[in-house]
Amino acid sequence: QVQLVESGGGLVQAGGSLRLSCAASERTFSNYGVGWFRQAPGKRREFVAVINWTGGRTSYADFVKGRFTISRDNAKNTVYLQMNSLKFEDTAIYYCAADYRGIGTTLMTEYDYWGQGTQVTVSS
Repeated sequence: QVQLVESGGGLVQAGGSLRLSCAASERTFSNYGVGWFRQAPGKRREFVAVINWTGGRTSYADFVKGRFTISRDNAKNTVYLQMNSLKFEDTAIYYCAADYRGIGTTLMTEYDYWGQGTQVTVSS
């Protein structure tokens, strides 16, 4: 079993930036696909971005394209989500999730491990 810990959330003004990190407990994380999801108050959890095990393929939700970038450093067992041009609507708890198959998926039900989440709050 792999443990995931998100960090980097906080309070930021609209138009600002944050970088979230998802750190894993073991080096096998380098073989996992990793996704970022978010959940705002009163809303369902939704897909944000995903990266495959090599980092060579990424996908993004339409509402973050051009603003967010997912990347990974397998030597550090860490995946990042760089968030630029943040909007009030981006306010949510952000979760990372790992899929041992490594391909990457947008579907929450296909992920095997989840972190505890990190709060991102964007003020307007």
